[in-house]
Amino acid sequence: MIERLLSSPESPGYCRLSYHPGRHLLAVSWQGHVTSDMAHQGAEAALDILRQHPCCCLLNDNTELHGPWFDSLLWLAQRWAPAAARAGVQYVAHVVRTGTLATTFLATPTHHMFTQFEIQIFDSLAEADDWLLSHRI
Repeated sequence: MIERLLSSPESPGYCRLSYHPGRHLLAVSWQGHVTSDMAHQGAEAALDILRQHPCCCLLNDNTELHGPWFDSLLWLAQRWAPAAARAGVQYVAHVVRTGTLATTFLATPTHHMFTQFEIQIFDSLAEADDWLLSHRI
């Protein structure tokens, strides 16, 4: 397993990236308050790992995130998602905090911007992990 931890003075350990080669999985866990710049840094760090270690599954865990989640969906859809797909990502499980409005994401037109891979929203880390396990190569 390969791990990388991103920190800032105001938010130590805000993003943990863990690559699991046997599971063909990159897990990205967010914690605390994450600014847009920090979110971009974490997304770019994920791409760096994916380019070095292509894998089909990405688990994005926002259960410990406080405040709004990443506000640059257009950037994610137009820039990040195509790069992740080129690196082999086929399935993305996005886990949100219970009680957030992020679960409405699937009903929005924004969800249809992510056509490079299958994306599912979960409020349970265990369910997301099971879904990804069923899709691994």
